[in-house]
Amino acid sequence: MKKIGILGSTGSIGTQTLEVVRDNDDIQVAGLAAGSNIELLEKQIREFKPEMVSVMDEAGAKDLAVRIRDTTTRVSMGMDGMLELAALADMEMLVTAVVGMIGIRPTMEAIRAGKDIALANKETLVTAGHLIMPLAREMGVSIFPVDSEHSAIFQCLRKEGIRMCTRILLTASGGPFRGYDRERLAKVTLEDTLKHPNWVMGQKITVDSATLVNKGLEVMEACWLFGVGLDQVEVVVQPQSVIHSMVEFEDGAVMAQLGTPDMKLPIQYALCYPQRRFLPGRRLDFTTLGSLSFGAPDMDTFQGLPLALEAARTGGSMPTVFNAANECAVRKFLQKEIRFLDIYDMIRSAMERHQVQEAPSLDEILAAEADTDQWLESRW
Repeated sequence: MKKIGILGSTGSIGTQTLEVVRDNDDIQVAGLAAGSNIELLEKQIREFKPEMVSVMDEAGAKDLAVRIRDTTTRVSMGMDGMLELAALADMEMLVTAVVGMIGIRPTMEAIRAGKDIALANKETLVTAGHLIMPLAREMGVSIFPVDSEHSAIFQCLRKEGIRMCTRILLTASGGPFRGYDRERLAKVTLEDTLKHPNWVMGQKITVDSATLVNKGLEVMEACWLFGVGLDQVEVVVQPQSVIHSMVEFEDGAVMAQLGTPDMKLPIQYALCYPQRRFLPGRRLDFTTLGSLSFGAPDMDTFQGLPLALEAARTGGSMPTVFNAANECAVRKFLQKEIRFLDIYDMIRSAMERHQVQEAPSLDEILAAEADTDQWLESRW
């Protein structure tokens, strides 16, 4: 029996992880952490009977404790609760499915406790990869990617390994506005932005996909996960989201991982590695698929990707500022306080005023995040 914990259990990845658990009777849930969806979290507790749960705010934790007083599940709260969950004694793997930099500290706590990580929180490596990857090596912990693109790369590299790889081809759907120019982008609404053509995701990552910020974060994450340089990762637009990513080897051969756009595949692969198991769901039908198309990303129009690459090349604390500025901008966009193109302006302005710190500590990373957020809140 493999026992897992899930940070972000009521979100898109968290709920799909629990769907995978339902289909695999040798996986057990030891702990769950969630934000404010207390009603759904109560249902998860009653179905999966975890040892403990953590809720971000005190009021939610008190409400939940009353709701589940007839169960044996313990309720904790805040960051302390997430850290406790991350180090549960008999848990083997932590699924980090929270959105944003809040995932850094519990991820590091789990690694220190010797837990393997199923990583769906890309911001963790984007901002603190220089801390997390050496720590994972020191503790002998495996980090299994859950993002569909990084899982695809991981699967393609399974036999040959990264030493034989000359190029990672990271695919992108192009989002709902592929082909738009800046004039059209200036007119898009929140409702337009949340209609991703292929994937069902949470609101924040859906906006990030539309701006191509998400692809920039994925480039940075790939560099840390696979130990490659920025010049070895190329973004390729593949609108059908059938090819999830590709790897080119030194002899010129290219290996690709294909499948339907279903996040349960990379989730199950991470949870059950090195096994492959049956997964219910739709299969590709190549007789009706038709053609697959490819293209280069429009980095003049969709500035999220070039801004991310600039942050990655600068290094140090700049990726933290890029990510923190985007989180603030997306939050404001979801609240309809700014327009779509303002997201880019907010990120650029935050990066321009930042004084880079080389190899920042965890405290310096969190301070840079807070400073960026406060500065943008005072200006926008």
